[in-house]
Amino acid sequence: MTHSEIEITADLILELLHDQHPDLADHPVQLGARGWDNQLWRLGDDLAVRLPWATESADELLRKEYDWLPGLAPRLPLPVPVPQRIGEPSARFPRPWIVTTWVPGTPADRAPATLVAESADALAAFLTALHRPAPDGAPAGRGRGGPLADHTEGFTQQLASATEQGLIPDPDAVRAVWEDAVAAPDWSGPALWLHGDLHPANVLTEDGTFCGVIDFGDLFAGDPACDLAAAWLLLPDGAVDRFHDAYRPAADPATLRRARGWAVVKALVCILIGEAGVHGRPGGKPTWGPPGHASLRRLIA
Repeated sequence: MTHSEIEITADLILELLHDQHPDLADHPVQLGARGWDNQLWRLGDDLAVRLPWATESADELLRKEYDWLPGLAPRLPLPVPVPQRIGEPSARFPRPWIVTTWVPGTPADRAPATLVAESADALAAFLTALHRPAPDGAPAGRGRGGPLADHTEGFTQQLASATEQGLIPDPDAVRAVWEDAVAAPDWSGPALWLHGDLHPANVLTEDGTFCGVIDFGDLFAGDPACDLAAAWLLLPDGAVDRFHDAYRPAADPATLRRARGWAVVKALVCILIGEAGVHGRPGGKPTWGPPGHASLRRLIA
């Protein structure tokens, strides 16, 4: 992460709006969240402003959302942040930025889903609606959605690091899930639309179930196993089987094996980021650890 040298403040956002979208410049502005790629600022009651701040790739990801998400959003059964305006680089802020709809809710890393049936059905309905064949020219994933074996080195390093820190009680069981997933046949179907980054901070909850999905910067076309991993990472105990029963078309055994592999990778990342947060290290988020540990426990049970 390389934080922007420009301090992003409410005053800066109001100046940018006044210059490029003056009809929005009278809305109150308040900080919503700081993510990996972008900062999110709430704009009035119904809108939000997302500005890149920590990675060079954020510019391209914001433009991708602006180009593709408005066409996908109407068919999705959960609210998503639909881009409304785009801000171009300027002397005040040399990077693009977007205005989207505001999606209310609490990130699942802070308020996990607790209702088994409701959350399983909501996630299955969302992914069933999203996972449709993508058109020619749809964006490709940043190392996601392709062969799982390409991530073996990263998995090995993450497992070793988490094990050395005493965070993995049974590394052999985790490795067995990964090896089975890598041995599964690759996806042979059409490239499907995928969210690509369904971790607990990108899914919102209310009253024990899911109420929104945010951050479509990794939107791309590929193997649905990448998204189906979310069942182990996001759902409460006892909900995974119901999710699989509700998701359509039903995933074949090879896809479920690959999904378990993606879930292992995502769980290890959550565990490592969570541990970094516990110790106050840069980039750490202590709320990410518990869902990562819960996911591994389900996967190796």
